[in-house]
Amino acid sequence: MTVRVGVLGATGAVGQRFIQLLDGHPEFELAAVTASESSAGRTYRDAAKWRIDAPIPEAAAELTVRSTDPESVPDDVDLLFSSLPSGVAAEVEPAFAEAGYVLSSNSSNERMADDVPLVIPEINPGHLDLLEVQRDERGWDGAVLKNPNCSTITMVPTLAALAPSGLERVHVSTLQAVSGAGYSGVSSMEILDNVLPHIGGEEDKMETESRKLLGSFDGATLSHHDVSVSASCNRVPTIDGHIENVWAETDEAVSPTDVEDAFRGVESLDLPSSPEPLIHVFEDPERPQPRLDRHVGDGMAIAAGGVQETDSGVQYNCLAHNTIRGAAGAAVLNGELLASEGWL
Repeated sequence: MTVRVGVLGATGAVGQRFIQLLDGHPEFELAAVTASESSAGRTYRDAAKWRIDAPIPEAAAELTVRSTDPESVPDDVDLLFSSLPSGVAAEVEPAFAEAGYVLSSNSSNERMADDVPLVIPEINPGHLDLLEVQRDERGWDGAVLKNPNCSTITMVPTLAALAPSGLERVHVSTLQAVSGAGYSGVSSMEILDNVLPHIGGEEDKMETESRKLLGSFDGATLSHHDVSVSASCNRVPTIDGHIENVWAETDEAVSPTDVEDAFRGVESLDLPSSPEPLIHVFEDPERPQPRLDRHVGDGMAIAAGGVQETDSGVQYNCLAHNTIRGAAGAAVLNGELLASEGWL
């Protein structure tokens, strides 16, 4: 069955990535795009200022951009993808859910709300059932599902692989691409020949979202994992691809071989956007690298390598494409999970 979908905030950097990923999708048909009032009424081609390194899909290009409000979106749209700024999303997304729309959102607002599932489908698909709690508590006919932050989603699949060994503490230092800040987010004079050792709010997102994703849901409440996570987040002059240096301490002693086997053992899902394997393990200690490896698994896989034993556990590096797996692709995959589990 074809699912009619729409994209909220379709003209921005992540919104354009949504449009690219939905082109030719085997289950989803793009039926509506929305943006700000200044773009409403124009064709998507004219409004978008297309910046993706692939041609704009013709079907999307001729769509008329709509206002971002429930009355402007057709009733027969089954699923909405949101790439709205968090401040806008905080007002708009509940209005759409109250009007009966189901949203798969990349926006950061309410990711940590008790009744909002934060999901990586291959890691915690059971958390999707938290939508029942959400609907009961908020009285919505629709629903809102979130994917995590781009830096969090790079690391958590590897942590999930180590969780059976008893995760105690995690330290992570990120080297994050400039595209994570949006097209105009970091000026060239600020980032060229430089590293920015602070990304506002990013460290807190990694530290809290990770524990929620790794937590357990009993059908009524979600308990967060008790692992301690400490993050240091840095912006570096690469275009796409967040690479992270992770130090993990576990209850049980694990060798580098154990860790690599655990990474390879994380299962993919039978969903169109879920890569096989989910975690691609490099034996070359110089990999992964953003320029070489951000498109592994069509940009939806996690690349890992450089696994070493330390005095207190293991250290390794992991990488993901931040606007594909870390943003639009994650929300599309969550939409596929919603469809497969009968939520649409």
